[in-house]
Amino acid sequence: MMDGVIIIDKPAGKTSHDVVSEVKKILGVKKAGHTGTLDPMVTGVLPVCLNEATKLAGFLTGEDKEYLATMLLGVKTDTLDIEGKIISQSDNFVTEEEIRAAMAQMVGTIKQVPPAYSAVKHCGKPLYKWARKGVLLEMEPREVKIHSIVIEDISFPHVTFRVVCSKGTYIRTLCSDVGDLLGLGACLCSLRRLKSGYFSEEMAVSLNNYEDNNKKNKLLEKILPMAELLPLLTTIELEDHSAAKLLNGWQPSVEMMKEHDLPFLKAGDMVKFISSSGYLLAVAEMVAPVNKFSEFDGKRQAAKIVRVFNNFSK
Repeated sequence: MMDGVIIIDKPAGKTSHDVVSEVKKILGVKKAGHTGTLDPMVTGVLPVCLNEATKLAGFLTGEDKEYLATMLLGVKTDTLDIEGKIISQSDNFVTEEEIRAAMAQMVGTIKQVPPAYSAVKHCGKPLYKWARKGVLLEMEPREVKIHSIVIEDISFPHVTFRVVCSKGTYIRTLCSDVGDLLGLGACLCSLRRLKSGYFSEEMAVSLNNYEDNNKKNKLLEKILPMAELLPLLTTIELEDHSAAKLLNGWQPSVEMMKEHDLPFLKAGDMVKFISSSGYLLAVAEMVAPVNKFSEFDGKRQAAKIVRVFNNFSK
């Protein structure tokens, strides 16, 4: 069975759900899901989790993202992007210095109001479904973090820039807010996701570049094994007998953990367990700090298993 993550270079014009459905059909897998919705107009990195790897989706969605965006100054739309209905236009000119100053104000921890046309839910229904019925709901501002903005090109009224940001950041809203600061409005013109956490566009495969009979083989070549995911977590390799115990509900003890050469880990840190044959067995949260192991009874629980993966025997 295929367990892992494949990075799709999402084309414009398709929903993230469309892409997942196409991957499922090509590979013949029962379970698949993406780790963060991209709007239909957006291209780029879309991680798709397959089978057991769908259990990892929650660990992957919280990572930072990097985008290449182009905004159009002087045009405001109801969707905050170029595909929406124009609600105002301005012919006013602003200087390059004014543009750079306005964008610099966006860097750091800021608050954003989710767009009316977005997947954020209200009463269990996405905002875009309310908006399509003519109900425009004003949501509470949400805190996001913009780590950096690098302006690549200013060809007024277009501004192209790279942005690294936290999860939940709306680049459409970022463009609109910059336009408001400049007093002439703005909307998102184009957007490409370059990175989603560990995953980059260099890892991505396009669904459009291959004949149908070659797509499956190409996708199979690009599947990232589960053990390679979450690369920042400390990896603990278990022998088969310990792996079997873990999959049967055993919680790692101080005695077992002391057998491994571990870096300093404090309570709350996450670790991953792999088998000697390279399968990801589980993800766990430390409940005892490593520097206190010598003070604890060996039978004391050292880590709490938070997710187990049933791919050990495959």
